[in-house]
Formats: sequence, C-alpha cells, structure tokens
Amino acid sequence: MKRSLWLLVLGVPCMALGQVKESKSTVPVAIMASPKAGVDWKEGVLRATGAGAPDLRASNPAQARLGAERAAKNDAYRNLMKQLEGVPIRPGRSVGDAMAQGEVRGRVEELLRGFKTSNKRYYSDGGVEVDAEVTLPVLASVLVPASAPGIVLNKQGAKKYTGLVVDARGLGAQPVLAPQLLDASGNPVYGMDALSRRTTAVAAYHEGLDEARKSVLVGEKPLVVKAVKLQGSDLVLADEALKQLSESDVSFLAEGRVAIVTR
Repeated sequence: MKRSLWLLVLGVPCMALGQVKESKSTVPVAIMASPKAGVDWKEGVLRATGAGAPDLRASNPAQARLGAERAAKNDAYRNLMKQLEGVPIRPGRSVGDAMAQGEVRGRVEELLRGFKTSNKRYYSDGGVEVDAEVTLPVLASVLVPASAPGIVLNKQGAKKYTGLVVDARGLGAQPVLAPQLLDASGNPVYGMDALSRRTTAVAAYHEGLDEARKSVLVGEKPLVVKAVKLQGSDLVLADEALKQLSESDVSFLAEGRVAIVTR
C-alpha cells in the first residue's frame, strides 16, 4: 500500500502499477530536447544521454527520484564510453585501440566519470534523463602521447591573420582527434605538438566554407588555404599556403585556431 501511495505522488496511476517499467508515454516536467549523441566535431564535444527509472523499493518519492538520477548518470557514463571507443585518433587507430593499455583506459574512465551535465529531464513516473558531455581536447590529451621536439611556429612575421581555415573539400577528409597539416615532403607544419596547451583542440571540423570562415574560433580575419591531397588523415598544403604561413605571425596556431572544411 505504501508503494501505491507514493507512486500516486509521482504521478503514476494505481491501475498502471504493473506497467511502470514498460511505459514510455509519460510527460516530462522539463521539455528541453536531448542533444544528438556522439561527437560534435564543430564544437569539439562528445555527448551522450543516460536514463534512469525510479527505485520502486525506495521508502519515499524523493529517495526514488535520487535513485533514478544516479542510475541515469551511470547510464550516461556507459553511453559516453560506447560512443568514444569508435572515435578515430589517427588512420587505423581508434580510441578503443588506445584503451587496450590499462593505464590509458584508467585515465579515460576517470575523465568520463567527471562529465559535465548539460541538462536533466524529470518525468512524471519518477524517471530521469541526464545529458552528459566531455570536451574532445581533454580526452585527446590523454590519448595522444606527446612527441619531441614540438612543431616550431613562426612568430616573427606580420600579424595579418587571426586564424586558419583549411579547405579540404573533395579530398574525402574525415574528422580525427589528432590531425596534422603537412608540407609536400610529408613534414608536419601543424598538429598537436604545435599547441601551447594540450587541452586545446587541434582543429574544428565544418561542412561549409562560409560557416568555417565565420567561426568565432578563427576570428575576424582568418587565412584561407587549400589542401591539395590527403595523406592518411593528414592534409598536405599547397606551396602557396605554406609561403603565406611562413611570411606571417602564426602564433594563433598555438591556440588551436584552425577550422578544417570537409565538404
């Protein structure tokens, strides 16, 4: 009888007690829609949603709701991990491959458990949904080992530009955690080793040139250059692009102010 009483407080009719677990038609108290799960390469964020049902063994509605929220957070963590395992770091190497090393997996798990909660939805049956997100740069910092020496950036030229837009349309480029820009000989001219902080994303990915040029990331006056071919997941820049970079102060690259256009 006690169970029936507080289920009524939560908004579950007594006649539906036998169907609480199956019911999905409840009305949410908070109506903000769940964001799309997976990787947002433009914003540099991994997102997932977790759901939790009320604990019918709880002594009161408040405890049942807290139990649902804990369950939703655990489910969000599992879904983040599932989404992350297939994310490519470099060609032929995914996050799942890197996590085969116990130390790396432990650090990734720790980061995921500290996810940011972007929204919660409370339902009339006592259920809870939690939207979780983790930034990709933080994940990349533990997944991509540092190499030495770092990439040397020219900081002596004229300060003409506020960022870099790489036009890679038509090359079949796909987003990865640690892309590189190369010269014609295959030498890296930009990548994770050029960043002043490893918690900064290497690049954002866009599907339109105009969108990339207007991105806050690259500022008001970005340099737009053309990639001439794809080498694995790395982009080889045209000679003219390399010349422009060599003649300019490109300290903005150390801040990861790079947008790559794939379509």
